[in-house]
Amino acid sequence: MSFAWFIPVIFAIAFVMTDVLRRYALARSLVDIPNARSSHIVATPRGGGVAIVLAFILSLFLLLLSGLMPAEFFFAIAGGGGVIAMIGFMDDHGHIAARWRLMGHFASAVWLLSWIGGAPPIELFSMSLSLGWAGYALATFYLVWLLNLYNFMDGIDGIASVEAICVCLSACLLYWLAGLEELIWAPLLLAASVLGFFYWNFPPARIFMGDAGSGFLGFVLGGLSLLAAWASPPLLWAWVILLGVFIVDATFTLFRRLVRGDKVYEAHRSHAYQFASRRFGRHLPVTIAVGAINVFWLLPIAICVTRFDLNGLLGVFVAYMPLLVLAKCFRAGELER
Repeated sequence: MSFAWFIPVIFAIAFVMTDVLRRYALARSLVDIPNARSSHIVATPRGGGVAIVLAFILSLFLLLLSGLMPAEFFFAIAGGGGVIAMIGFMDDHGHIAARWRLMGHFASAVWLLSWIGGAPPIELFSMSLSLGWAGYALATFYLVWLLNLYNFMDGIDGIASVEAICVCLSACLLYWLAGLEELIWAPLLLAASVLGFFYWNFPPARIFMGDAGSGFLGFVLGGLSLLAAWASPPLLWAWVILLGVFIVDATFTLFRRLVRGDKVYEAHRSHAYQFASRRFGRHLPVTIAVGAINVFWLLPIAICVTRFDLNGLLGVFVAYMPLLVLAKCFRAGELER
């Protein structure tokens, strides 16, 4: 059974649900008021990312019913991602202490890995390495870091949506080129879910994603990358390359703030993309630039890794070096002046 007809349906569900959530947020005064740590200047409702969560989990359920997704993959992604979304939803409505959020994040990561058979082997210099419990621990931290950095990077209009759409569609292309068509449906339907929300989040945004959406996206993208690596180990390196814009900016910023002794759990505006948006005076040029980097720089390198035998680790190095230069040029992690 072809699910091509379902792509516009999922888009429409996310589109309509985002509008409903926008009205709900305005009625409940769930609004982000600009402050000294904000990158926006107009009070804007938040929590629209719940539409992405509901639309995508529905699509996964239909994939399960149609036999296009194994049950263990469904429970891994939908179960773990659902918990992450609920934690974010509660945090959007109030405040959850960081330690409780992290406990939920780690529990969800362990849940996902237990359903997919643990961490996949890593291909390193033409060798396939199974790291056992060390790999399990690394994969757990990988998932937790991805979901948190996605939250950190969701700070200007459209950037988190564009990143998710570009990464998912790029992954679909890689799967098609590798003859792994059975893996295409999940990232394709995730892209459709995000696109329905993106209409409302396009700069200037009429609603924000909120922690429920951003954390869910980071977790699901990480989970999809691990599932792909079980099918073909080089795909893990490809996913890490495709996620490079967010990984480099968030990690470089965190590292510099840790070295300086900042309280890294406090809100700030010192990511490279935030400095860039203030330099250009608008969010749109930065969001477009993120999409362009994904399509014209990171995707070709990921193709080289998966189709032309470029060493995965070397591919990550080549992909990340210019991104590190950009992070430095746009003062990632520096104090605001």
